[in-house]
Amino acid sequence: MSVTPLPRRRKLGPLMATALVVGNMIGSGVFLLPASLAAFGSASLVAWVLTATGALLLALVFARLGRAYPRTGGPYAYARRAFGDFVGFQTAWGYWIAVWVGNAAIAVAFVSYLGYFWPALGDTALLAAGVALAAIWLLTAVNVRGVRQGGWIQAVTTVAKLLPLVALAVAAPFFIDAGDFTPFNPSGQSTFGAVSAAASLTLWAFIGIESATVPAEDVENPERTIPRATVIGTIVTAAVYILGTVAVFAAVPRQVLVDSTAPFADAAAVMFGDWAGTAVAIGAIVSAFGALNGWILLQGQVPLAAARDGLFPKVFARVSRWGTPAVGLIVSSVLVTALMLLNYNASLVEQFNFVILLATLTTLIPYAYAAMAQLMLMFTDRERFSGRRLALDGTVAVLAFAYTLWTIAGSGYEVVYKGTLLLLAGIPVYVWLKHRDHHDTAEITRKAA
Repeated sequence: MSVTPLPRRRKLGPLMATALVVGNMIGSGVFLLPASLAAFGSASLVAWVLTATGALLLALVFARLGRAYPRTGGPYAYARRAFGDFVGFQTAWGYWIAVWVGNAAIAVAFVSYLGYFWPALGDTALLAAGVALAAIWLLTAVNVRGVRQGGWIQAVTTVAKLLPLVALAVAAPFFIDAGDFTPFNPSGQSTFGAVSAAASLTLWAFIGIESATVPAEDVENPERTIPRATVIGTIVTAAVYILGTVAVFAAVPRQVLVDSTAPFADAAAVMFGDWAGTAVAIGAIVSAFGALNGWILLQGQVPLAAARDGLFPKVFARVSRWGTPAVGLIVSSVLVTALMLLNYNASLVEQFNFVILLATLTTLIPYAYAAMAQLMLMFTDRERFSGRRLALDGTVAVLAFAYTLWTIAGSGYEVVYKGTLLLLAGIPVYVWLKHRDHHDTAEITRKAA
């Protein structure tokens, strides 16, 4: 293994980059969301539209930054360039934690859906943990062998997961009745409160907007591919989410939907028969597996970029003979394994609702930094941002930042409190890294003298 130079490797093309964006956003959560949103009625569709609008603003930010700075690291690379080492480290630290914690949640969801066909997984915690860890390490091995191998899995699983969702969306008009969307807000809250609460639930479904920017140096023609993959991927995902939710609302009565554990499968069974429910359950398994693959692909990229800059331990800068960040991939999967073995019990699924909120928060903060990084770099690096779109780029950055603040506030006091502690816990690591660099520099100076 070596730190530099990076060996030549096959890269992600436009299809694979777009599949990475779509596949990382359409993971396990969307297949359960309609049941959670049923309590808010049609007001949840307004929440979907608002969340999709905010996601598109962030997508435009990442598209613009990805075109201007096609460098591995995504949000980390932009924050460090705009604000320096400390904010760059905070971004890398928070994002890395969010990725591997989120991978544990996705692995649990994968096993949960697999239990539809293999009931023993729901009865034996050890068996369920073993299957989840087998999936994690299988996909880790695939991504160690090369980013393109992971990209092929992502492309195939993205197509497979889209098929049942698109089929439901296309069939929805034949089942829609005006009564399916009344009352507008049965939650008992104000309309604003209901929309805000529903929006907080839909937020996790859009995490992954930045996916194509993170492995930028492994993307073909990144200045062109990254912006297109990011924007197209976000638009496709938003359309699938909204139309899919409409389809479920149209097919399943709200009173039934509230208690459903498989809302898309229930809707498919109503529309096409029991066989369709089974097909959607298979789609949910494929979706979770594909999302796990996509996020494992990313879990080594940000530590690699930060380590190259001296903001993560040097070992994370090592790459395999296939040019992949093997150390980052393996260390991250070890942490996922430890988390699952220490906590995998009967109540783990309920606990993961809070873990997912924490992972969302530690992702949103890098999003906020990225939005402001674009504004900062527009002033400090005018050559890359000059042109007629300058005012539009600035407006998009400000609106995207405002959106992230709204969603962070909507996470709740407890999540913000604990998430902030989690981010602050990384500061001693930063201090140690800077001390090490200072010591190395002093030693070199002493020897030179």
